[in-house]
Amino acid sequence: MSSFKAAYHTLLAHWHMLTGYKLFWPVFMIAGLAFCVAVDTYGFMDLYLQLILIYVGINIILTVSLNLINGYMGEFSVGHAGFMAVGAYVASLLTVHSFPAGAQNMLFPLAILAGGLGAAFVGFLVAIPSFKTRGDYLAIVTLAFCMIVKSVLENIDAVGGPRGLLGMEKLTSLPWVFFWTALSVWVIRNLVYSNFRRGVLSIREDEIASDLMSVNTRQVKIIAFVVSSFFAGIAGGLFAHALQFINPRMFDILKSTDILIMVYLGGIASISGSIIGAVIYTILLEILRPLGVWRMVFMPLTLVLLMIYRPRGIMGMKEARLFTPLRDITTEKLWRQKKKEAPDASA
Repeated sequence: MSSFKAAYHTLLAHWHMLTGYKLFWPVFMIAGLAFCVAVDTYGFMDLYLQLILIYVGINIILTVSLNLINGYMGEFSVGHAGFMAVGAYVASLLTVHSFPAGAQNMLFPLAILAGGLGAAFVGFLVAIPSFKTRGDYLAIVTLAFCMIVKSVLENIDAVGGPRGLLGMEKLTSLPWVFFWTALSVWVIRNLVYSNFRRGVLSIREDEIASDLMSVNTRQVKIIAFVVSSFFAGIAGGLFAHALQFINPRMFDILKSTDILIMVYLGGIASISGSIIGAVIYTILLEILRPLGVWRMVFMPLTLVLLMIYRPRGIMGMKEARLFTPLRDITTEKLWRQKKKEAPDASA
């Protein structure tokens, strides 16, 4: 047992050394993208497994982006499905009605980007009045927003109304999902480890104290909300072109509940936790598919049990070293070393 433990710690030390190199992330991204391109080109993976991986990537984008608001900033938003709907409809309308038929594959990234920008703009409009309030009022405002988006889409015939919108080609592929997922994780990881993070965390701990310490809390809230909405729109555009059909009922409060479950299952204020929660939840949904509609009863029940027995989730308030900057790891080691030496010094 001791030899196994020693081998584990040795392997872990080598892994930490490997992830500490500056070239690790670029090499990892290039290798991952090359693998996804090979799978998409040569098809040596089952199409069903590819579709599950696509849904895993989309859910990671949704979970990481919502964790920025609900985890790092300490607010409670339940309107992520509404921003996802905006991104899905904007991207779909561009590829179906605006782009030339022969150039859809080439212009697909622009459609996804437009979906994200559309969701970010709507998120900005929602954030301006929402963050004049404090506490749980954001949950009420975003819930109302989600219901408004669904009702508006159902009453506009130009986008299909309650029947939905179809005609999108299957443009969402494994390489594109990997690219947008890696980009979202990279952007939000750099955001939460920048100076901006101090303002976000201070709001979570004590918003009044943050105001007194000259933190522009309203500006920080709006920026975080717009970034979160942008990536929800990106996920919506990818989702629409993977399913090739969307309707307003897909983006109701149940969809927001799914995203909340993934966030709190993986853990608040943790990028690695968001990835773990998205992977577990997506695979669990497929395993429970034979239950039919009863799986939609099981999933909200899971959220209730999480809130009671493990409110912070699997990785709540903790981060894997893979996503932690080297300077933060070094600072933590020095702090622990000083903490151990402090009793000896006092003695």
